[in-house]
Formats: sequence, structure tokens, C-alpha cells
Amino acid sequence: MALNYPSSTCFILLLVTITRLIYTVGKTEQRKALILPDLDIENIFHKLRDDPETIQMASTDYGHIVHELPAAVFHPSSIDDIATLIKTSYNSFVPFHIAARGQGHSTQGQAMARDGVVVDMATLRKQRNGVSITVSKDPLIGHYADVGGEQLWIDVLHASLEHGLAPVSWTDYLYLTVGGTLSNAGISGQSFRYGPQISNVHEMDVITGMQFLRSFSAISPTSCLGKGEFVTCSTQKNLELFNAVLGGLGQFGVIARARIALEAAPKRVKWVRLLYSDFSAFTEDQERLISINGKKQKNALDFLEGMLLMNQGPINNWRSSFFPLSDHPRIASLITEHSILYCIEVAKYYDDQTEKNLDKEIQVLLQGLAYIPGFYYEKNVSYVEFLNRVRSGELKLQSQGLWEVPHPWLNLFIPKSQILDFNSGVFRDIILKRNISSGPVLVYPMNRNKWDDRMSASIPDEDVFYTVGFLHSSGFDSWKAYDAQNREILEFCRDAGIKVKQYLPNHSTQEDWTNHFGAKWMKFLERKHQFDPRMILSPGQKIFHKQLQPAF
Repeated sequence: MALNYPSSTCFILLLVTITRLIYTVGKTEQRKALILPDLDIENIFHKLRDDPETIQMASTDYGHIVHELPAAVFHPSSIDDIATLIKTSYNSFVPFHIAARGQGHSTQGQAMARDGVVVDMATLRKQRNGVSITVSKDPLIGHYADVGGEQLWIDVLHASLEHGLAPVSWTDYLYLTVGGTLSNAGISGQSFRYGPQISNVHEMDVITGMQFLRSFSAISPTSCLGKGEFVTCSTQKNLELFNAVLGGLGQFGVIARARIALEAAPKRVKWVRLLYSDFSAFTEDQERLISINGKKQKNALDFLEGMLLMNQGPINNWRSSFFPLSDHPRIASLITEHSILYCIEVAKYYDDQTEKNLDKEIQVLLQGLAYIPGFYYEKNVSYVEFLNRVRSGELKLQSQGLWEVPHPWLNLFIPKSQILDFNSGVFRDIILKRNISSGPVLVYPMNRNKWDDRMSASIPDEDVFYTVGFLHSSGFDSWKAYDAQNREILEFCRDAGIKVKQYLPNHSTQEDWTNHFGAKWMKFLERKHQFDPRMILSPGQKIFHKQLQPAF
């Protein structure tokens, strides 16, 4: 099957200009023509934009650190448009990079496409206006929601609650796209019990870069014609693609639809925080609590996270306001005494039927924990208020002009056996010595058996591992101090032999990516060659540095 080459005039223009598209001087239509060599595709040609405002939007993200200018931004009105765009790149003499951008909540340019095309998924969400969220029931798998990859989790929550249902695994922040979180993993305090979001997907439709015939095993990447194909995949059908895409950092296709598992939704949440001065006691109690983790276990917690309280940051951070103002002085006094306090945060869901036994269940769960006496805090909130707890902090920061600022974040997975070394070397050495104003620092464990190791996401090998998130905000003139601190943390882990994995990874060399994926690296490479053999998708991850080559 032959490639559909563009006209000689078009591909000569491409050869001359593909590496400097962004510097091209001329009218908008001429610049777009350089990206779309198949000029007869008028139905998507007019959906490309390269005006300064649009280009600026696509060249930045939540991190406000990395800036990569695309040649154009694509505003699709349907999934078919995205498939056509991918097909066009694949069938071009010299393909162009394509990156799907949801909310742009990445922090290191992962959703950017320098000199390529950024697909603005928000445009598709506005076009669909919520119609791509449908709730159904299957006799084998139970209730589920079919959700467009461009949809926000907050909208999935509201749509499923109309049926008395909800997903069981979340992220802390709900204004993220379904496709975006599933491309990474999607973690929060529910992960110890229900697994990450990628463990709660039944099925997907994915737009890939290759044509699928009878089966994947029958196809050689070198013989495939790029088609921008829709492929339905699940644990029962096209399993290799299913596992590749989940946690695959956007490398293997664009998620058009995901079938999300739903369960009966609770009404309210008992929300508890406990303060510790001893890190060993803090981690031992967390590990004890997550050991009760059966999905149907009535005495299990529904949520567990942990965090640090330090002089460098406020007692109540922007992620949630919890501690009563009247207790701030004595908490501050404890922080001064110990330098760092550790806080366990847990939640138990309930409704009218389970409320009567709630306090007793909480008492049994927390009995024997070694938190500081007198530093137990609780509140009762609605289920929606709890899940959407970060939103109020976001709106407050937006009103103060403090949301659209640099976010030099670092998110790590640490093996349980090395978390004490991490505390002494990072929290009590690097963080305290640098003494720079800090954002929230999260520390909480997860169970490896709640993850599917066949998926692309890379996690430590131990049965229990911790996620540590340094969620810093900074001024535009001070983010480099945090970046230097992040580098020092990673260097310490390397020198101390701590087998750390980055979550939302940011690596710059092939060696770093090889180490990141470890035993999965060869499988990751095979999948890339199978599902995106011309390597056009998600270049902002910087996993594959190969320059796009002409087809001969």
C-alpha cells in the first residue's frame, strides 16, 4: 500500500521550511498551508489558527516555565477532524508534530509542539457542550460512563451524580481532562484502595497513527499507511493498545472516548486530619491504614493523603482551608519546636443509611495511632465539596493574580524501604536548609497491587510506595531557585541509591527515559513503533528526539 504523497510543489516547500515554520513571514493562510500539504482538505484547513493570541496560549502551560511556539493551533469541531489531521501528517512527505492540549495543566511543556500543531481539545468540548458524557449499565461490568477524552472530570462528576453514581478514583483537582489524566495515571487519596484512574477504565476509543487491519500482530509498522484510525480497545479487544495508552504520556494516540467505572455515590464525607512530629510514626500509621484496602471492605477508609507543615508555608495552604484559626497559634508553636509537622488526612464516605455507624468506624480505624494528643481535627462536608476542595483555593488565587504564575513542581514515587532516607536527606536537610517559601508538599503511600503493570505507567517495584509532591508556586523572577532545589533533590536520590520514579515525568535525555521506564523501556519502544511509527505524537514529552524524516 503506497503513501499518498502530496504534490511536488508542496513537499518542496515543506522540505525548505519545515524546520523554520514559525519564522515564516506571510499571510496566515500561507503559513497554514505549509503544515497541511494536502491542500484539498478544505474541511479542516480553516480550523487552523496562527494569530499571536492563539499561538501564545498554546506555547505556555500551568508551569509558566517552558515556552515552545507551535506553527499553528487546531480547533476541531469533531473527533473526525483530529483523525484527519493525524492522517494528513502521516501521509505527508515530511510529517509534522501533533500534541493534544486539554487544560494545559502540565508544568514542563509536555503538551506543546514546537513548530508543529497543537490540538485545542477545549474547542471540541465547547462544541459538544457536555453531550459526550453518557451513563449506562452493563450486566457484566455494572454502571459506567462513556466520556469524551476532552471532557473535564468535574463535568463527569456532575453528570454521573444525576444518576446517583460516581467514579471511585479521582485527582485532587477536577478541572482536568479525562484524556489528560489517563495519559499519566490519575492519582489522589483514593488510589491506595481503588487504584489510579487508569485502573478504573473498561474501554477506550483511540485515534492512532496507523491503520489497523485484522489484528495488531498481523501488522508491520513499515507496511502501514497512517490513517488516523479510531480503534476501540479494552482488556478484551486490542489489549496492547489499551495498555500502551493508559499512562502512555500521549505517545500512542489521542483518547477520543473512555468508559469509566461507576459506583453508587455517597452523600457526605467525614474528613479528618491528624498531626505528627515523628516521621516514622507518621509513615507507619499511613501504611497501617492503607493495608485495609478491599474495594468492598466496609471498614476501609475511602481516602488517605499526607502533607508537611513547615515555617516556609502557611498552616492552611491553597489546596484546602481546614485547621480552625483559633488553633493556628498552637500549631505554629509546634512547627517552631519541631521544624516540620506531618499531617495525615483521611476521609470516610457515608450516606443516610451508614451515618449511624460512622463515628464508631472512624474510632476503630484510628485507634492506636501515634498522632500528637489534642491535634485531631474533623469536619463533615458534602461529597462534592470534598472532591472539589481545591477549586475554592484556585478561585482565591485567581482573584489575587497568583494562579497564572510559575509552578516549578516535582512529583516523585519513592519505594517504602527508602522513605525514611528521603525524609532525612530531603525534608530535613535540603528543604529546611534552603528555607525558601514553599507550596504544599504531599506525602502518602499507595499499594502496588492496585496498579496494572502491563500499562505504560512506571512505578517502583515495592509492594508499597510513596508519592511525594512538591507543589511550589513562585514569582516569574524566582522559579529558578525552586528548579535548583528540585535538581538537588534528584541528585540526592541518585547519589543515595533511592530508586525514585518521577510522576508527570520531565526528562531530557534518552538515558534518563530508559532509566525511568526500566524493564518497560523496550516494550515502550515497541509500542511506539507499532502505534506511532513516524513519531509525530506528543513531542513535548521529549522522549523521542529523532528529527522527523521525509518518507522515501
